[in-house]
Amino acid sequence: MTLSAATPAYFRGFTLIALKEGKEGDKEEDHAGTFQIIDEEETQFMSNCPVAVTESTPRRRTRIQVFWTAPPTGTGCVILKASIVQKRIIYFQDEGSLTKKICEQDSASEGVTDKPILDCCACGTAKYRLTFYGNWSEKTHPKDFPRRTNHWSAIIGSSHSKNYILWEYGGYASEGVKQVAELGSPVKMEEEIRQQSDEVLTVIKAKAQWPAWQPLNVRAAPSAEFSVDRHRHLMSFLTMLGPSPDWNVGLSAEDLCTKDCGWVQKVVQDLIPWDAGTDSGVTYESPNKPTVPQEKIRPLTSLDHPQSPFYDPEGGSIKLVARVVIERIARKGEQCNIVPDNIDDIVADLAPEEKEEDDTPETCIYSNWSPWSACSSSTCEKGKRMRQRMLKAQLDLSVPCPDTQDFQPCMGPGCSDEDGSTCMMSDWITWSPCSVSCGMGTRSRERYVKQFPEDGSMCKVPTEETEKCVVNEECSPSSCLVTEWGEWDECSASCGTGMKRRHRMIKMTPADGSMCKAETTEAEKCMMPECHTIPCLLSPWSEWSDCSVTCGKGMRTRQRMLKSAAELGDCNEELEQAEKCMLPECPIDCELTEWSQWSECNTSCGKGHMIRTRMIKIEPQFGGTACPETVQRTKCRVRKCLRGPGMEKRRWKEAREKRRSEQAKKNIDSEQYPVCRLKPWTAWTECSTLCGGGIQERYMMVKKRSKSTQFTSCKDKKELRACNVHPC
Repeated sequence: MTLSAATPAYFRGFTLIALKEGKEGDKEEDHAGTFQIIDEEETQFMSNCPVAVTESTPRRRTRIQVFWTAPPTGTGCVILKASIVQKRIIYFQDEGSLTKKICEQDSASEGVTDKPILDCCACGTAKYRLTFYGNWSEKTHPKDFPRRTNHWSAIIGSSHSKNYILWEYGGYASEGVKQVAELGSPVKMEEEIRQQSDEVLTVIKAKAQWPAWQPLNVRAAPSAEFSVDRHRHLMSFLTMLGPSPDWNVGLSAEDLCTKDCGWVQKVVQDLIPWDAGTDSGVTYESPNKPTVPQEKIRPLTSLDHPQSPFYDPEGGSIKLVARVVIERIARKGEQCNIVPDNIDDIVADLAPEEKEEDDTPETCIYSNWSPWSACSSSTCEKGKRMRQRMLKAQLDLSVPCPDTQDFQPCMGPGCSDEDGSTCMMSDWITWSPCSVSCGMGTRSRERYVKQFPEDGSMCKVPTEETEKCVVNEECSPSSCLVTEWGEWDECSASCGTGMKRRHRMIKMTPADGSMCKAETTEAEKCMMPECHTIPCLLSPWSEWSDCSVTCGKGMRTRQRMLKSAAELGDCNEELEQAEKCMLPECPIDCELTEWSQWSECNTSCGKGHMIRTRMIKIEPQFGGTACPETVQRTKCRVRKCLRGPGMEKRRWKEAREKRRSEQAKKNIDSEQYPVCRLKPWTAWTECSTLCGGGIQERYMMVKKRSKSTQFTSCKDKKELRACNVHPC
């Protein structure tokens, strides 16, 4: 169990307990499971409550970790609760992610997506970033790990409503899911998602990873941003583990809306592979073997098949292959969460602080950063400032280089938290609605203390401000009712002076039927960083083109355009990039040797057969043409076999006389010449192959070799014959 603070927050003290659902913790039997201390310098059991874990020393920290062992089966659900102390009187408990409920999994429904999806009551929209960390490597999964073509396919998914499910355990894979699962191709899946346009808000896409694992200092983890709203508050994605028959990882219908009408701050999920039910292979590189009929999607287990790379005879859990992190990076529009925002919730929406360390790949050579430009806002409204650097060289085109421009939120002089103030304040929250629906009223907005002074004094910075607002200047039958002004649009210029606009809507036309004279659009000037500080403005990179080949290794490209005016100076930035791409391996057809010579006929008379064979030089791979037959048989006919008893006796008599004659000749020869004697034939050797046509051998060795030069042909003899001619 890990308790961690969201950057830049921290905590000094904490308490962890685990209670049976519905219990208050007054009695010892109310507690569930057992804790185990990992680091005694950080954690200890509470002296007056030995079933709870607390800090060893009060000090500033961002993370602690302990082991917790679950109670026996049948205990029911368990509530894990944390209380944290930040500084003196600032503490939190029983809210948000400080309370977590976990329940036993019903073995009958294991592996089936069965979580009820509730209607979402949150307001506005939220923006998230999905980051995928592959942990499948030869080090973590050594059994049969494929060294040549291991990869994660391109990530494909969407934010969607509960009326559309991309994939789920216990369901059947669509054609799009099948193509991702077996081929790693997201094309059909994206087509299916876009056909559900009313139920989908954002299509989620991220690039493939070749090979499957590399350190983050070599290659950044693939990520994608997406948005959710009240109607489309679920998120699903999948990516193929390749090579494999039809194995994938992903999330299905992850709900980012909370029961308190807010948006989840962060989701971290460790992932195991699942089977799409469309291919029956059991190893990474099994040949294509369609599952007929198609089976339901299910998680892989350690007892699926002895040849499986995840097999464990003891039935342990599969070692995790990936982790996905989903972080909320912004909220837009008025929020309506029931529980007021706490400090962590507000901090989650602030721009991330500038990193102290530089994570730029070593293959990207840049100039130094320019100084920060002036803030685009001269008031305490939120603006932005910019700095830039030039990309001098990219030594490895396969490693993407970060942007050459960097933006940072800022406010006018005297408004920044860094201007000598001892209090760290959040940005102002959105203005409240005007207090009246017609005429002049007031509206207010708030901000929160992010960090109190180190000396313990109270903050004197105002946390609330009020201003006048006019909804409708005239409240008469000839006036119309309008909404409040919306937020300002982005500035129309990327540098120098531009225009920004805001809008409002007509809620009710005048009662006397006249035309509404109220303005619905308002415009004003806005200042961006001075143009002469920006010698080169570029559009974002386009999407990568399709791979130049349909299988195997190829190349793909992407482009960007020059946005700044020509008079600002020459631009030496790279406008096109190319990198290698890898599609599934090209099919390899079967290759065979030439046919051997026909064997001898297997009979000495009458009808028989003879065979010939050929060998497989290259086995078919990646869906290539299968091998044809390797053994052929044909009929043969030798002289007719003699029939009848008289004829048989006559043949036996002739053969006996012939043998006697030859023996007599040998006896004479042996008297005249030295004898060449041979041992009897040995037994036939084992067949060289089990099927498909092999060869057996037997030998007749010389027992006594003649010394005479007339018997130089006295040599060892060898015979061959075909065997195991049945097809494999």
